[in-house]
Amino acid sequence: MIPSWYLLVPVFLPVLSGLAVGLWKSLGDGRGRNPFTLAVLLLNLAALVPVLLAPSVELQLFQLSDNLPIFFRTDDAGKVFAAVMALLWAVAGAYSFAYMEHEGHLRRYYSFYLVSLGVLMGLCFAGSIVTYYMFYELMTLLTVPLVVHEMSKDAVAAGIKYLIYSVLGASLVLLGVFVLAPWVESFSFAPGGVLNREALAGHEGTALTMVFLMLVGFGTKAGMFPLHGWLPTAHPVAPAPASAVLSGVITKAGVLGAFRLVYCFVGADFLRGTWVHFTWIGLTLFTVFMGSMLAYREDLLKKRLAWSSVSQVSYVLFGLATLHPLGVVGALLHVSAHALIKNTLFMSAGAIIHQTGKTRVSELRGIGRQMPIVMWCFTIASVGLVGIPPCLGFVSKWYLAQGALAMTGTPDFLRFLGPAVLLISALLTAGYLLTVTIRGFFPGEGEGGKPLTFEKLEPSWRMWLPMVILAALSVLLGLFPGALIDFFTGIAGAVL
Repeated sequence: MIPSWYLLVPVFLPVLSGLAVGLWKSLGDGRGRNPFTLAVLLLNLAALVPVLLAPSVELQLFQLSDNLPIFFRTDDAGKVFAAVMALLWAVAGAYSFAYMEHEGHLRRYYSFYLVSLGVLMGLCFAGSIVTYYMFYELMTLLTVPLVVHEMSKDAVAAGIKYLIYSVLGASLVLLGVFVLAPWVESFSFAPGGVLNREALAGHEGTALTMVFLMLVGFGTKAGMFPLHGWLPTAHPVAPAPASAVLSGVITKAGVLGAFRLVYCFVGADFLRGTWVHFTWIGLTLFTVFMGSMLAYREDLLKKRLAWSSVSQVSYVLFGLATLHPLGVVGALLHVSAHALIKNTLFMSAGAIIHQTGKTRVSELRGIGRQMPIVMWCFTIASVGLVGIPPCLGFVSKWYLAQGALAMTGTPDFLRFLGPAVLLISALLTAGYLLTVTIRGFFPGEGEGGKPLTFEKLEPSWRMWLPMVILAALSVLLGLFPGALIDFFTGIAGAVL
């Protein structure tokens, strides 16, 4: 058992450290910045371990009104997201030291990078919808500098677009909170929801509309249609380490928001069989297909990966939308799988750009001969994203399909449409990722049938080691997924 105040450690350790980097010039611009940042990221991971192992802990921060406390409370779902976010933030941070060494404004970048991590921890520990909203908005404001880091015209435009979309999505969430307020027993999260059915009687239509708008609002951060447009714009202009965490981590804040809303605020039973249920399923499946198709057609490597994130994060939302335990298990598995895989892919893309300056898929002929370690990591991650054993992506997609087929309260065609769309998307994913591998390792022959030769351009170990770690984790968890499945099954059983 840990004292309640200990929940402040994983939040304020990176926040205060980030402020030190930003305000203490000799630290932010000196040789000690990278070791200090890495130490903070690793210490934060270590500080998180007691929270993950302890039973539920609650800490009240302050009181907005008599019935509106702002507080932290840990549960198993929040612990999953906190562990994934802290791990990926640390690995991407370690990778960034080599990638960013010739970039400017590093003091600003690492200051916001560390503070953002602390806010994400607060997001995961939020005990109520209002607490979640506060940290959700803070996260948006603090991650804008990661998008606009290079301060080019395109980067600034992408940052503004990211901010506008995010604020619009958050406004929909806030509107829903205001309208639903008279019909909830409290604003705290609780398994099964906190709706007061007696007070709600006669207002079900309005409540459903508000829940739908809140789902669209949280879906904005997760890249769900129709408010997905920021994601393929922001990723190509951000530095590769920022792109990695935007795709692998920041999008999961929208996923966690949707999970909290459906399973811990209004309750799955309130949505099952309603137009909101069917429409949410339809939006997620449309986004899965649309993102895969647009990724398949895109030649710019980082933008191809960005469209892939639009598709893959909606796999997770689809699992949540099944409102079935198997679907929820699949969604949580895919949170872990996608975070590991997409960070690896964006790091690989960043290494290619860093070493060669090439940004388009059509330019990558023979890249596997030049950068074999990087491209093997890219290939393993690609296989996992397609959903091929033994990677964790196969296990997550298996449970997503099983959850879809086991759905209740939905027309039969919807139960079979889900697996069909997931299969089509998997084929498209193979088309837009594995073709890079094939072109990279099997470039063909030159003029006159002579073999082609390529200069070795492998990056330093500081850049490829983080990719190897994440790719290996993806395979290892795919080979031995039992503990994860059991843990996620417990979470699904608690909220359904």
